[in-house]
Amino acid sequence: MFFQHRPPIDPSSLTRWRERIGEEGVEWLLTQTIEAGRRAGVIDTRSTRDVIVDTTVMEKAIAHPTDTRLSERARLRLVGLAREAGIELRQSYARLGPRLARQVGRYAHARQFERMRKGLRTLKGYTGCVMRDVARRLHTVTDDALRARIEGQLALVARLLRQKPRDKRKLYALHEPDVDCISKGKAHKRYEFGCKVSVATTHREGFVVGTRPIPGNPCDGHTLHEAVEQVEILADARPRRVFVDRGYRGHGIEPATGTEPTIGHMKTDGRLSRSPLKGTIGDALHAVLCGAGHNIRLILARLQALLAEILVTLLRLMGDATPILTLPNRQIAHPA
Repeated sequence: MFFQHRPPIDPSSLTRWRERIGEEGVEWLLTQTIEAGRRAGVIDTRSTRDVIVDTTVMEKAIAHPTDTRLSERARLRLVGLAREAGIELRQSYARLGPRLARQVGRYAHARQFERMRKGLRTLKGYTGCVMRDVARRLHTVTDDALRARIEGQLALVARLLRQKPRDKRKLYALHEPDVDCISKGKAHKRYEFGCKVSVATTHREGFVVGTRPIPGNPCDGHTLHEAVEQVEILADARPRRVFVDRGYRGHGIEPATGTEPTIGHMKTDGRLSRSPLKGTIGDALHAVLCGAGHNIRLILARLQALLAEILVTLLRLMGDATPILTLPNRQIAHPA
């Protein structure tokens, strides 16, 4: 009827909705999808006796972390905060910083590692000079909220400049300081940056009965007890047998099989491969919502199959010589 140049719902509405319901609310949604699956006939009371538990990596929405990019990004953040607070810097390195960052990348590409390391030390020196200059003039900032932001950023930049290549719990992104570096032994991707997610599905139907993020990159065997406990709470039934892969070996656990097909569908079709939400609470909400979405897709597929069976039965009873009946993603021929 008329041209609308703004979206009907502001994107921040979903953000506020997720903050209101929290992790407990999204787990309640997952419980409701399990109950809906039982009512739709996708699973039954015996389905939760045998479950499969496996872990995967849910990557974070960050660029590939390199020392050059992180150092230059830290300098730009500090310069921006200083400009917002009205702090006069002795030098911002606005001309030297980007030029040196590009040159360090060229040295790395040409395998001139001595020059690369020397340029990286100089680049970190630029960031350190800006950090100390902002810290010296921090007392002039009168806005408490802005001062708290600057102090938090100074702590992150100091942590970035102190870390060594072989340190644990390194900083990989300034806007996501809780990102973990996880090595899963994949040939095409040696390291993944995000958080580990535990997924529990029924053995026969592949219906998600539990999913939760696991910060800190613990051993898979240490996460099995929490996964089984979540299945017992959400599905209201304690599984009798739990199937796991070799990543869970030890701790009295015998590996049997895995749930890679379900995880593959959740990553390809359910957006589990990358978390766009901020912080550890965002990871928790996104992982559980991906599990609920996977269950809803299975329920819709079951209802679509039931509808197709009903239509075929009606056509058989009517005896109508109707040609092929087309449904979404399905073609049903009239029975002979």
